[in-house]
Amino acid sequence: MATALVILAAGKGTRMNSDLPKVLHPIAHASLLEHALIAGRALDPERVIVVAGHGADAVRAAVSEIDETAEVALQEEQLGTAHAVDQAREALQDFAGDVVVLYGDTPFVSAETLERMVAAREGADLVILGFEAADPARYGRLVMDGTSLERIVEFKDASAQEREISFCNSGLMACDAGQMFDLISKIGNENASGEYYLTDLVELARAEGRSVTAVACDESETLGVNSRLDLAGADATFQAKARKSLMELGVTLMAPETVYLAFDTVIGRDTVIEPNVVFGPGVTVESGALIRAFSHLEGCHVSRGAKIGPYARLRPGAELAEDTHVGNFVEIKNAEIAAGAKVNHLSYIGDASVGEKTNIGAGTITCNYDGVMKHRTEIGARSFIGSNTLLVAPISVGDEAMTATGTVVTRTVEDGDLAIGRTRQENKPGRARKLMDILRAKKVKISKEAK
Repeated sequence: MATALVILAAGKGTRMNSDLPKVLHPIAHASLLEHALIAGRALDPERVIVVAGHGADAVRAAVSEIDETAEVALQEEQLGTAHAVDQAREALQDFAGDVVVLYGDTPFVSAETLERMVAAREGADLVILGFEAADPARYGRLVMDGTSLERIVEFKDASAQEREISFCNSGLMACDAGQMFDLISKIGNENASGEYYLTDLVELARAEGRSVTAVACDESETLGVNSRLDLAGADATFQAKARKSLMELGVTLMAPETVYLAFDTVIGRDTVIEPNVVFGPGVTVESGALIRAFSHLEGCHVSRGAKIGPYARLRPGAELAEDTHVGNFVEIKNAEIAAGAKVNHLSYIGDASVGEKTNIGAGTITCNYDGVMKHRTEIGARSFIGSNTLLVAPISVGDEAMTATGTVVTRTVEDGDLAIGRTRQENKPGRARKLMDILRAKKVKISKEAK
């Protein structure tokens, strides 16, 4: 059976106190909306419709970056959840299959849960996702009769007995597209808010003799984000789960609570991560690497046996081969560091390639930017770049070549050559003392004049 996703993302999120639409706030470097889309991909949906409202242009731009095949429907007035889903009617008018309704501010529903909801559709016309709440509070209660869902009762309308029910409504549901939109057409707004509620589908479906059931998931999957406090809590939940997963897969986190992971971080077994390491998006670390404390990685690939940090920064496009060393206060950007090469101290290597077993001395800089364009630096294998070398790109240094300490390289260095480019040193006898006397006298004069 074909599946379509309808993701509700129209809310303003007033409690976020933000100009940014609520669903675009990030958890682990991915927006709430992207987390929902990632979960939905497990169903291999034929169609994806995101219903936008507040900040629709920003939401539309974000959707196109995340999934260019997804469509955006506009809910110009926020008149309730059923009204929101109804905005996808036109986009799905030629669709035959199941519609799964997700929420853009509920980021943690699992792929397994969504698959169970779709599987449950084989025995029921309408499937609701529920959860056992530790504190049911003001959630809507799911009143069950065996596996049949009798009704959803909102807290304010529930009897004392119904309020004792701990099986609660998450808001997610699955139904045949034709049946869903037919039922939505019959929903009224005779309530205090004057809105059209998707939960009314249960009562309407049962009135027509249709079967309704509920699938249960862990409460953590239904966590919604409505405030900055919720956002922080959701991020902490994600981090705790991601760290646990890595450790179970054989990664050592020396101080797990200090390591920050992105939604797509991949780390191989027997890698050791020291305290206070931050992973931005797009990072893959192979098995057996060492990431030392206070390093920051983003958009990079670190191969087996590499040693990174402490205090290293790997920026997008950094590609480190096996057994490379990138040490303290080194920044690598859009550069390939070949096997066994070392960049150990206080250096910047950008828009460059460094050959195998080459050593880059402390304070080396690839001068890659002329104010308008970026330029490449090519350094060969088994070369030695002396400390405080400035490589003015575009430039190339051959295999087994050397640069002397303090050299400014502006011309090609051929294989095996030694480049020396610095001015001759001259010592002026006694000039240091004379100069300091002049400067001290000047300072005294300035101080007296200031009084």
